[in-house]
Amino acid sequence: MLAEPWRIVFMGTPAFSVPVLQRLLQGNNPVVAVFTQPDKPVGRGLQLLPSPVKQMAVQHGIPVWQPARLRAPEAVQALRELQADLVVVVAYGQILSAEFLALPRWGCLNIHASLLPRWRGAAPIQRALLAGDQESGVTLMRMDVGLDTGPMLCWRALPITAGMTGGELHDQLSQLGAELLHDSLPLLQSGQLPLLPQPEQGVTYANKLSAEDERIDWKQPAEQIERQIRALNPWPGAQTLCNGKPLKLFASRLATG
Repeated sequence: MLAEPWRIVFMGTPAFSVPVLQRLLQGNNPVVAVFTQPDKPVGRGLQLLPSPVKQMAVQHGIPVWQPARLRAPEAVQALRELQADLVVVVAYGQILSAEFLALPRWGCLNIHASLLPRWRGAAPIQRALLAGDQESGVTLMRMDVGLDTGPMLCWRALPITAGMTGGELHDQLSQLGAELLHDSLPLLQSGQLPLLPQPEQGVTYANKLSAEDERIDWKQPAEQIERQIRALNPWPGAQTLCNGKPLKLFASRLATG
């Protein structure tokens, strides 16, 4: 017997989130609302630009909420009134409070761009490449108040191939996350997907990228510099000085022989 459809609220902001929303819209569970970050002013005219997730939601006629602060009473009340069975979070950009997490009947799921507990935090894609990891992946987890510490439902690994850039890994993980949720949601609804606590060993943190991460230190080994250039391509870009002016590098190749 098929499970009753769940009312789903989707929370996401950048392009990384879009494939997951696309797959949800193709399924049998209604997406009743989208939460995304407020429009950002861009360009010389500071024209407000909606997020990629908002653009897709508007195209499909889905109600959009853009609270500046998710902890604000009106944001919490909005989710309460939606009576969601499940909230799916993918790169939303704000921390969810305990009150918010407790509102959906089945809680909040997060698709995280690493094989947890490795690379909890803000920049798992770039940190994996900077560290020279041989594989990455996505983890579907039930959120708690910690930083990517919640119990896991399932995960899927992806090899990091030679020469792979941050942009290439980003795109592949984005699609992999969409596939993982698509395959896992029916199992979750039928009670066939148990929650597994994260291992206590192997925890690392993917700190937010800083200006220091962008600067190339030419005293570092060539292999590390090459990884840095790949990891920060296309954003934010590895940087050095040329004739006293900033220069961004997006491609490199190690010498042989």
